[in-house]
Amino acid sequence: PGPQPLRRALPPAASAVRDRLRECAAWIPEAGAVLDLLEKCPEHQKKGGFPVVVFEGLDATGKTTVTQSVKDTLNGVLLRSPPTCISQWRAIFDDEPAPIKRAFYAAGNYILASEIAKASTQAPVIIDRYWHSTAAYTIATEIDGKVQDLPPVHDEVYQWPEDLLKPDLVLLLTVDPEERVQRLQRRGLEKTKEEAELEANSLFRQRVEESYRRMVNPACQEVDASPSKEEVLKTVLQLIKKHCAL
Repeated sequence: PGPQPLRRALPPAASAVRDRLRECAAWIPEAGAVLDLLEKCPEHQKKGGFPVVVFEGLDATGKTTVTQSVKDTLNGVLLRSPPTCISQWRAIFDDEPAPIKRAFYAAGNYILASEIAKASTQAPVIIDRYWHSTAAYTIATEIDGKVQDLPPVHDEVYQWPEDLLKPDLVLLLTVDPEERVQRLQRRGLEKTKEEAELEANSLFRQRVEESYRRMVNPACQEVDASPSKEEVLKTVLQLIKKHCAL
């Protein structure tokens, strides 16, 4: 699609999320439950005084290990997207048409923002995926072909939503594609639909990673997660110290 259809396909703003969930609640009861949780979240969440750091990246780039280590080192709070309160319904929405699926993940981001706002008044907040994941996978799915076929670098599709709480720092973990696949095989976990697509389609993987790299306000700081977990943790902590008031 061109720019306009792609913008319509992107994760919607909070008001549009509510409308979409309301429309499908009649035949998807879980949509009503997600909507109830979303309605309880105040709009335009404000961050507390502690830093908020997001970790992004494909599966098997080390997010789980790194986020847990950073949380322990900084005595922080670890949150994930989709948040725990709705993650039980993830499989249901993954089987729905794209607009409904995206409404679920977008709602998860806004519900997560409410949790971030509260937690960041008490301690540093570490987040395993947030809006950048939702947007990057949407863009890569909607655009066929090569990286060159993505919207241009400064297109507004890469902008952070105005009504969503913004983190202080976003770190994108990357590893060599072959190393990532070996890690996945060692884990032996059942693949998500996205992971199966990433493995089968190297162009899709390239589009996802390039979409991450084009995000702005905030942009992703790229971190090579190939070295030992101790080295990666050291690099990550240095970046957090540099960019956040700790």
